[in-house]
Parts: sequence; structure tokens; C-alpha cells
Amino acid sequence: MDVLADIFETIQLRGTFYFRTDFSPPWGTTVPHLGRVARFHHVVQGRFWIRVGDAGPIELSAGDFVLVPNGARHVLSHAPTVEAPPLETVLAAAGYKGDGMLAVGSGDPAAATRLICGHLTFGEDADHAVLRALPPLIRINDTERARRPWFDQVLRLLVSHVFSGHPGSIAVVTRLSEILFIEAIRFAGDEAPDLRRLMLAFADARIGRAVALIHQEPGRPWTVDSLAREVGMSRTRFAEQFREMIGTSPVTYVTEWRLQRAIAALSTDRRRPIGEIARECGYSSPAAFTRAFNERFGRTPKAFRRNGDG
Repeated sequence: MDVLADIFETIQLRGTFYFRTDFSPPWGTTVPHLGRVARFHHVVQGRFWIRVGDAGPIELSAGDFVLVPNGARHVLSHAPTVEAPPLETVLAAAGYKGDGMLAVGSGDPAAATRLICGHLTFGEDADHAVLRALPPLIRINDTERARRPWFDQVLRLLVSHVFSGHPGSIAVVTRLSEILFIEAIRFAGDEAPDLRRLMLAFADARIGRAVALIHQEPGRPWTVDSLAREVGMSRTRFAEQFREMIGTSPVTYVTEWRLQRAIAALSTDRRRPIGEIARECGYSSPAAFTRAFNERFGRTPKAFRRNGDG
């Protein structure tokens, strides 16, 4: 199975809105820090500078795609150092109401810089080793896009829909945004050693198969011994290699994944009995599930639903 796709489906990666801009100097905007989100910016025309957190400015030019995957504060501007008003100010001035597409600027094709920007969210309490391994910024330029034809085709399709204005374009663009995020993650290993290690683990004939088995059958009573047998390794060697490549023990990974599956189930189907979700996720009783859930998330499954999270 495609483990990476399963991870992002379970932690509820969703494109929520996007906008296009036409900027001419002087201009700048500060995108605030926000948890459980990712943002991307694609340069359709011209160039601009981005500063993520306290890092130095990076210049981007036409064709570049940049992803800020962890919700970090960042500044977009026409020059390396510019006083940049908050994004909320820009949105308010444009009359944006929080849904659909936002167009900033007059739509002038001669504008110095034209951007397409996207905003994606993750589910409540979403967590995984992949998220923790993401670098502060992922940049994919024209040269790298040429080596990644699938990513390039999706990006070109997104751009065409952004400017088409056809019925259904918003839905198409938000779905394409999710695909772009996942594809960008696949190729970000050079900038993030921990992420590269995970990608190699998912592709590994034995460790990758063990992870896939956990994802396919989270309710199965997995142990280090049973997983090692499934992939044809000794218990000791399997445990060592799993921890080395994934960053946690097999038992910890099973526990964390079960709870992510559980919180996704609680979020997407409020009518499902908690006991049914507990059994599906490998817990012998609702009480055992409640203890594990409360220890991890600081509230019970019932409280999670009662507070409107699920």
C-alpha cells in the first residue's frame, strides 16, 4: 500500500483555500504562525523574497514552488527586508470572507510578481513521524521540476485551473493542492535527513513491509515477534533496524498509529460507537482505549467528541 498517502489521509490533510496575487513594488505581507497547517507559494511571474521564522531571506523566481509545511510564520516581500503588514490586513482589504478564491491585485498581467498561494490543514491532534521530520521550508525550482514530471504536471494543471474561472475550479485546485503537498514531501529528503531516512524506510523491502502491515491491519495484535516473522527477520535485528530507520520502536509506532486512526474515526463519524472504534483500532476494551487516548491527548474520547473536536 502507499503508506505516505495513508498517513496524510488519516491525519486529514485538506486543502482549504487558495488565492492568486498580482503584486507590484513596494509590497509585502507577514503570514502568521498557525498550528496544524501548511502553506505553499508558486511564482507564476517575476520574483520575490521569503523569510521563514528567524532564518535569512531566500529569493524565489518564476517557476519556483516553495512549501512551508509546519505552519511557521513567514514574510513575503518584493525585497529582502521590508516592513510587511499582517496577512489579515491584506485579506481584509481585499474583502475576503474565508472561503472560495481570493484575488489580490487588479489582475494586471504586467504586474511585477504573480503568485498562487495555497493553505492546507491537518486534523485535530494530527501527529506522525513524517510531520515531525519535515524541514522548515521545501523549495522546488524549475530544474528540479524537470526531473519530477508528475509534480510538474500537477502544478501546471493547478495553475491552469486557478486562472480558468470555470465552474468547479475551486474544488479541483484544493484537491490538487493536497497532491502537490504529498509529492513535495516525497522529494524533500535532500533538505531533511530525518525525512529522507523515513522515505527510505517506507521503501525498504522488510521495514517498509512491516509498516504497511501495521497500516493495513491496525487492529491486529501486533508484537515485535509477529512483525519480525511476517518480514522474515530475527526479533532482535528487526527491532534494531525498525528503530534505526523509523525513529521509534515497533510497539510505539503501532500505538501511535492506532491512536491516529482512532482520532480520525472520532472526527469523521460522530455516530459510531466508541467501543466499535476501540475494537477496530486494536484495543481489547473501551476502558483500555480510553486510558490510552487520555494519556496521549489529555482528554477522553467522549470529551473529544463533546468539545466538538470529533
